[in-house]
Amino acid sequence: MANLLVTGGAGFIGGNFVHFWCRRHPEDTVHVIDSLTYAGNRSTIADLPDCQFHQGDIRDNALMEQLLRDLDIDTVVNFAAESHVDRSISGPDAFIDTNILGTHSLLKAARKVWLEEGVGKAHRFHHVSTDEVYGSLKLDDPAFRETTQYRPNSPYSASKAASDHLVRAYHHTYGLEVTTTNCSNNYGPYQYPEKLIPLFIINALHGRGLPIYGDGRNIRDWLHVEDHCRGIEAAILAGVSGEVYNIGGGQELPNIEVVDRICAGVDEIFEENEKLAERFPNAPPAMNQPTSSLKTFVEDRKGHDHRYAIDETKARDELGYTPSRTFSEGFSATLRWYLSNEGWWRPLIKI
Repeated sequence: MANLLVTGGAGFIGGNFVHFWCRRHPEDTVHVIDSLTYAGNRSTIADLPDCQFHQGDIRDNALMEQLLRDLDIDTVVNFAAESHVDRSISGPDAFIDTNILGTHSLLKAARKVWLEEGVGKAHRFHHVSTDEVYGSLKLDDPAFRETTQYRPNSPYSASKAASDHLVRAYHHTYGLEVTTTNCSNNYGPYQYPEKLIPLFIINALHGRGLPIYGDGRNIRDWLHVEDHCRGIEAAILAGVSGEVYNIGGGQELPNIEVVDRICAGVDEIFEENEKLAERFPNAPPAMNQPTSSLKTFVEDRKGHDHRYAIDETKARDELGYTPSRTFSEGFSATLRWYLSNEGWWRPLIKI
């Protein structure tokens, strides 16, 4: 049995991980800490009565020490982060505070409780990071590997790169047992509607524009969040301390193709279910118009990385990880989830 502390566990990936771990490891005790900023949603894990929730900030070092000590935590899974690139461009300070100072606060607490007070206690500090720390790829460049040089291009990715280096340093300097995973673009249930897929689904349902940066040819590797959770589980259970594992979805797609698939998916599901036109009368298919009519092209984002791609060979060979979903399968399930869970996302948007 393990005692987990999941930081940022009321957010998108963290919340999905809590659901995943509770389902797969019912004998374990799972604690969640989340400061419930705009992207943290208590309702994401409200249906898990055995999951114990604590509202707090990972930058509060005394609180982190207290939780690790009093709850006898042996595994920290660190999802807590500011993660939206656009927000990091307009307001980078929050990214420095949470992603760098917050991670350091956690590491200090783990060192104090596990190493200085609990010598010999088995433990694991798992840090969740992003492929964006590696920078941007050209079309013919090989995919990111764990040995790829860090070249972050936004305040967000720079702050995550710094946190990755801190985790590595605490392992090599103090002997903290750590693993890190760097993932590609996640999508799936419970994603705050500022990211491309949930934003465009919800915009389409309300007849709002679908703004596409530049020419829409920027390429991302798409990873369903449950596949990501499987990769994290494998790293925690089978990963070698001090190692980094890249977790990808194996689904490289230009943004414009993702938008086209969203449009086609919305059109198809309206054709399949006539009642949707009553629920969402402003959606183009409710008025016999294609959802693609909402597409617009806007000025490209500053410092917009052209392409990300993950080579998950190491995770496959050492952890047995492989993604289980194609983008078509994952997106279809995601669209249906948003249509079935309007009560979750409706309070988060302004109409």
